[in-house]
Amino acid sequence: MVLAVSPCRTYRLPRRPRLGFIIRPPHQLLSLLLCPGLRIPRPSVLCAQPRPRAMAIFSSSWELPLVAVCQVTSTPDKQQNFKTCAELVREAARLGACLAFLPEAFDFVARDPAETLRLSEPLGGNLLGEYTQLARECGLWLSLGGFHERGQDWEQTQKIYNCHVLLDNKGSVVATYRKTHLCDVEIPGQGPMRESNSTIPGPSLESPVSTPAGKVGLAICYDMRFPELSLALAQAGAEILTYPSAFGSVTGPAHWEVLLRARAIETQCYVVAAAQCGRHHEKRASYGHSMVVDPWGTVVARCSEGPGLCLARIDLRYLRQLRQQLPVFRHRRPDLYGSLGHPRS
Repeated sequence: MVLAVSPCRTYRLPRRPRLGFIIRPPHQLLSLLLCPGLRIPRPSVLCAQPRPRAMAIFSSSWELPLVAVCQVTSTPDKQQNFKTCAELVREAARLGACLAFLPEAFDFVARDPAETLRLSEPLGGNLLGEYTQLARECGLWLSLGGFHERGQDWEQTQKIYNCHVLLDNKGSVVATYRKTHLCDVEIPGQGPMRESNSTIPGPSLESPVSTPAGKVGLAICYDMRFPELSLALAQAGAEILTYPSAFGSVTGPAHWEVLLRARAIETQCYVVAAAQCGRHHEKRASYGHSMVVDPWGTVVARCSEGPGLCLARIDLRYLRQLRQQLPVFRHRRPDLYGSLGHPRS
């Protein structure tokens, strides 16, 4: 099997495939992508470096759980956004995925804080009801990466939560995580962002959740800049960390892949990052480049430009072997740096 990874170079994969797949938008030959011997067209992008020999496990890759990572360009039109996401989720189900990941702000990307508040809904609202029905219809789990939630304190605060919702294949809400690190930054060339103008930080982390793909630790976008969070989730049993995101056009090229690979390496977890891409409206655009990183830090699947999805298989045997061979968690010294999360004086 040969996969094109750049306009000038290809990698011939070892006997066992790398377990990652590139997928274009649903109307572009998706059904062909799992066929043996497929050569992916040059414009597609897939990082498919072989693992070091010491890390290889030659079990049948087709027995491993398959996850789908969806990339979209949300707008203020909530119903059109749902149609786009539903098309990708149905395609993921058709291709055999057990869990599909949607990015932060999958429900909408508003033009300003006032519109964000106006378009927001409670978890029991109509939009989440449509997603619960979609999960039941498709029979797969859904990671809804960043829902603009009107919480129980809406009447008092008039602010919302950025809520990562995990649905099982029966449409039941099995976990919710409210983003704890809000993105209040000023990046030259990208414009200021003040998430706290409309959003309240969440009070706590959510324990990793057992899914058909493995134990999933929930986070959102800006959270990836805080390794303390990812380490806490890994110590709590996470095997997959997920960072649904809407990275900007300046921070994206500089930091996106580097941070995701770092979180995978230091926690020895799979990292799944569904991303917003393209121009949402006249005021905002996102970087895209949704991907899956394995515990060795290799990008095993990556979306091409524009809306679409990519697939990867989760190999927990490989994860456990890596943790046994490189037992960094047993070597940690919390007696030396246990207060690392405190602000600098």
